[in-house]
Amino acid sequence: MQILTVDVGTGTQDVFLYDSRLDLENGFKLVVPSPTMIVRRRLRQATQQRQAVLLEGVTMGGGPSAWAAEEHARQGLPIYATPDAARSFNDDLEAVRQTGIEIVSKDEARRLSDSVLRLQLRDFDFTALASAFEQFGVSLKELAAIAVAVFDHGAAPPEISDRQFRFDYLDERLRAENRLSAFAFRAEEVPPIMTRLQAVVQSARREAAQALGEIPLVVMDTAPAAVLGATYDPLVAAASRKLIANVGNFHTLAFRLGPQGIEGVFEHHTGLLDLPRLEALLVALADGSLTHAEVFGHHGHGALVYDEQPLDLSAGPFGIAVTGPRRSMLQASRLRPHFAVPFGDMMIAGCFGLLAATADVLPELGEPIRASLSGKTGHTAPWDAV
Repeated sequence: MQILTVDVGTGTQDVFLYDSRLDLENGFKLVVPSPTMIVRRRLRQATQQRQAVLLEGVTMGGGPSAWAAEEHARQGLPIYATPDAARSFNDDLEAVRQTGIEIVSKDEARRLSDSVLRLQLRDFDFTALASAFEQFGVSLKELAAIAVAVFDHGAAPPEISDRQFRFDYLDERLRAENRLSAFAFRAEEVPPIMTRLQAVVQSARREAAQALGEIPLVVMDTAPAAVLGATYDPLVAAASRKLIANVGNFHTLAFRLGPQGIEGVFEHHTGLLDLPRLEALLVALADGSLTHAEVFGHHGHGALVYDEQPLDLSAGPFGIAVTGPRRSMLQASRLRPHFAVPFGDMMIAGCFGLLAATADVLPELGEPIRASLSGKTGHTAPWDAV
């Protein structure tokens, strides 16, 4: 059984092809530029060449691509976007227009000159990934499922803070289902407010169906996927209670986990944190004193503490477990950080989390996945399995 897992971040998209016949350490993987970085590079080339650009497709991650689009407009160059594509930068289309990007309908987009560079926006490009694997003789034609993780703020109403909206969503999910896989959904069960997850479903279903027919699709939030993956580090797995921080390029999210599930969580913007501030937040989450107002007032998303029983960070073989592309921020921390390496690879932590969540969301596939994650498959060598 094969499952394609793709963890889409700001800097990279991390890809792991799970094969139930192989030990996880022998699974095939890719770490390549993220979709937003690919769009950024193409936009910058268009700016240098003084070329008009049309952005079309679906809503995807912004950040670097949004900054490149705004710079293109500042240079006085034409840049157009269909409404769905424009929402990659802001759910408020008027705010997008104010950056100099012209919003056009799909009919208007079709009538634009052939000289306009047309860029398709999407977080998940099955055709590109299948082609990359094909170059190494690996076929994706027998997949049992696809699982994709992206960060989704959700589409907040105009009168509600994006940060508060995002954290209300986190709270709602955890109160409904107290486990990290609560942030994973079958394609048909994605909440309507999660527009980026919905866009992944839209584009993935279309592309994958053309190549494979109808197969199950799971989508998930990136940070819980990374934290769930980090729990498979042997040292982390051995601790009954632990605090795990995912220090991402844009967002830092930490979970305090115990035998009964999630005891507390906070989420902040990485760019607004330094080591002392991050340490203070982690200590407060551990001892149960962290408040939503404290994090939100510092322009973060917020905090929730469901269990006020303190976690002693001075006990055990490590204080905090850390994952994420900016984990080095905690390198010199006084909190005795352990840099989690599930199955020997930090970069694929989110993919392992996606895999674990898929076992929960698609129970019909759960048995072989859990056997692989527990290391009980008994495989010997890849050439005996494939």
